[in-house]
Amino acid sequence: MPTYRYLALGPDGRRQRDVLQADSERQARQLLRERGLFPRRLEAVRSAEAPRRTQRGRLDSASLTLLTRQLATLIDAGIPISDALDALTRQAERQRERALLLAVGNRVREGYSLADSLRPHASFDLLYRSLVAAGERAGRLATVLTRLADYLERVQAQRQKARTALVYPLVLAGVSVAVVIGLMTWVVPRLAQQFERSDMALPLITRMMIALSELTLTLGPWLAVLLALAVPLAVRLSRRPAARARLDALLLRIPRIGELIRLLDTGRLTRSLAILTRSGIALLEALKVSRDTLGNQQMRNAVDLLCQRVESGISLHRAMEETRRFSPSLLHMIASGESSGTLDTMLERIADAQESTFNRRVDMALALFEPLMILVMGGVVLTIVLAILLPIMQLNGAMAL
Repeated sequence: MPTYRYLALGPDGRRQRDVLQADSERQARQLLRERGLFPRRLEAVRSAEAPRRTQRGRLDSASLTLLTRQLATLIDAGIPISDALDALTRQAERQRERALLLAVGNRVREGYSLADSLRPHASFDLLYRSLVAAGERAGRLATVLTRLADYLERVQAQRQKARTALVYPLVLAGVSVAVVIGLMTWVVPRLAQQFERSDMALPLITRMMIALSELTLTLGPWLAVLLALAVPLAVRLSRRPAARARLDALLLRIPRIGELIRLLDTGRLTRSLAILTRSGIALLEALKVSRDTLGNQQMRNAVDLLCQRVESGISLHRAMEETRRFSPSLLHMIASGESSGTLDTMLERIADAQESTFNRRVDMALALFEPLMILVMGGVVLTIVLAILLPIMQLNGAMAL
């Protein structure tokens, strides 16, 4: 049944946007009138016969995780896929989510598999669709969707942890810099005027602070303009493949940051490999799918090399050893899993260990950064306060005499 997107006026005159299913545009308008709505614009959602992948209506990670778990629960209860999608469509609160579920449900009712029905929508990446296809082939779709929901929850938690590790220090540093700039551009210049009127010899630290304040007032606007131009330019350059590759290589060489990136991507790789291989997907195909879950281009290049070496007949742990991107303990565990035939279980243990280490290192870094930033900020403010108080104390001493 075709899907229509509409804009209508309600009985109170308010605009309403949503989607509905009808056999024709005429029936769609009739259904809207029966609901007490007056259609202003009605357009058919593009047919799914020749779908193109689109970013419109992309779901956020939390919504995608919830949708996956709800779909797994309904299918596990014995409800057909099309009926489960209809139920999720009716309970969806946002228009874009309803439109996406309606489009997927239409393709399922037309005879397409669920994996093929998800293909036109950018919310469902290659890993998601590959697991759904494997679950459909094996007749274990509910089990695979449950594992996928668990995986998405872990990825969401890791992304939040990574954002916290980056955003919190930047915000704290930004506030500290703003406080110092405020002192140097507003407080120090006004006190400097008072000191000049007293015609007294100022301490060295005060003279240095006044000179730094004047320099900030002179060069500050130019630096602000330069920064405003440099940030968008740096963002555009980072989107170019060559520049992105150089940046990722540089990040991996930074001692602490490179280690965190390697832990994060290794955890993602082993976790996705564990889920894919356990779902019956061949190792080579699982490596190709897992590559897209990594964030660092150098780590992606390492997985490309893994694919080449595994395709030539080399074992996974030997191929990983050749890339020199993975720790010796990880290589030993994978070798043990390959020799015992429990590679998926061993990969899952590795992923747990990598994620645990990543979380512990991030928590430790944040715990150390906050007091360090407070000490640095306190030292800077103390220096400014001393530069202000010393001439005041000197002036008071002279007046007492």
